[in-house]
Amino acid sequence: MAKTFDCIAALAANNGIGIKGEMPWRLPKETKYFTQMSKTSQCEGKQNAVIMGRKSWDAIPSKFRPLSDRLNVVISRSLTQSPHEGVLLANSLSNALHLVTSPPYGDQIDRLWVMGGQPIFEEALKSPLCRRLYLTRIMKDYECDCFFPDFDESAYKLISEETQEEIEKKSQEKVSYKLCVYEKII
Repeated sequence: MAKTFDCIAALAANNGIGIKGEMPWRLPKETKYFTQMSKTSQCEGKQNAVIMGRKSWDAIPSKFRPLSDRLNVVISRSLTQSPHEGVLLANSLSNALHLVTSPPYGDQIDRLWVMGGQPIFEEALKSPLCRRLYLTRIMKDYECDCFFPDFDESAYKLISEETQEEIEKKSQEKVSYKLCVYEKII
């Protein structure tokens, strides 16, 4: 049986997820939530894998690349070699999923997280292997040039929702958001 994966993203009220290769907001508690979710393995001795497009990889500040305590996989059609030692390179989401579920990684990986960007999310949402969406819904529009794709919300059930609020570090403005978990209805 093929291994399922989850998507994780923070999106503005207008579904924006990025602008000019950066996140348009700085919400430290939300970043901490992403880190905790994508790092925490429920199986002792295993780690999680994070799968991202090359632009998402480039958007991570270099001092944080690769994301620690996770197997990092970068999807690119233009790169010919891994962008960093220990980081796997794939040319599609299906290729990335195959890499992390096959030897030598298959026995070492607990959860698979797809973390963007837009074209990777588009492909992920079409996959029957996409199990859950962990979406931080920020209750504010931001100027963006990259967006989380529309998805058939009737195909998912909202199983968890928690409202949060924090000071947005770029503007010193109070921002509300919801941590939402959607599970695919089978």
